[in-house]
Amino acid sequence: MAEALKNVYTQAFIDNLCQHIRVQYADFDDTSFTLAIFDKHWQEKELKQRMRHIAQCLHLYLPANYQTSINILKPVSKNFSSYEAMFFQDYVECFGLEHYKTSISALAHFTKYSSSEFAVRVFILQNEKRMMKQMLRWATSNNHHVRRLASEGCRPRLPWAIALPVFKKNPQAVLNILKTLMFDDSEYVRRSVANNLNDISKDNPDTVLKWARRYLGNNKNTDHLIKHACRGLLKQGNQQALALFGYAKTEHINVTQFKVQTVVATGDELQFSFFLHSHAKPLGKCRLEFAIDFVKANGSVRRKVFNISEINSTDNKKHVEKYFSFKKISTRKYYAGKHYITIIINGIEQAKKPFILIP
Repeated sequence: MAEALKNVYTQAFIDNLCQHIRVQYADFDDTSFTLAIFDKHWQEKELKQRMRHIAQCLHLYLPANYQTSINILKPVSKNFSSYEAMFFQDYVECFGLEHYKTSISALAHFTKYSSSEFAVRVFILQNEKRMMKQMLRWATSNNHHVRRLASEGCRPRLPWAIALPVFKKNPQAVLNILKTLMFDDSEYVRRSVANNLNDISKDNPDTVLKWARRYLGNNKNTDHLIKHACRGLLKQGNQQALALFGYAKTEHINVTQFKVQTVVATGDELQFSFFLHSHAKPLGKCRLEFAIDFVKANGSVRRKVFNISEINSTDNKKHVEKYFSFKKISTRKYYAGKHYITIIINGIEQAKKPFILIP
């Protein structure tokens, strides 16, 4: 099993952090700081809890003046990157709400090396209009990390982050930003726009469908963005979204010889196969998916849809073989019992069979 993300904060990591802080702040008590980090509760903490704990310990051992501490942390942050450096923005989230100008400058700086997407949300909740004006300014930055922050930070349903209920209800302020970033030169930025639109589609599907109709066909990059933005709607079998991308109704297609393993053990792979048949005309453009109704701890079920492939076939027949791995992963827990697997073609359920998952 892969190493847990939280374990990135090793003794060596904290020693390196202390070394860079001492360059900027000679009075830094690195011994006490390190002891405070690795306290008796450290092992119990998960990734975000460890980020928050590091930020809180920095607050204890840096100068009491917030501006002074930010001036120390800005050059230090240049030596750290990726998700493990997000305690810098967490420091701003915890201690910078009353220091708006200093904090906004710090977040724009820290996001260039890691990401400030979580911290900006508390500023949005504090003063939505002021912060969204700032996000609009960031959307025109010459730095692609800052432009991405303008989109990623206001996603209504950003994973691991505080939700933004006001944008779930009315995403117009978010759309104003996304309009600026739709044709960004950076795929990194455009992907964030797509993810934001996908978030919006969960609460306002018609808004995203209208957006898709407006921009689809503009150019290759925009088409890719729009399809990624509509992925949730496509998985839900939304017929308007499917039609936008040419996935017509499939009355002419039959699923035959659907074979599924009857029993699979946790840790093994479930094998299944089937044929697509069309007697009237070629199969055409098909989005092939399968759904598994997973048994939960309380005996209820939760469906999850998975992609198989997208085809545009001139043939009348196609054989499909696939498997699903029941190996243990951190994001899903499997429970023994009777499950169901369903084959879905262009959003329409075509065939369904049970199988038993055993320990």
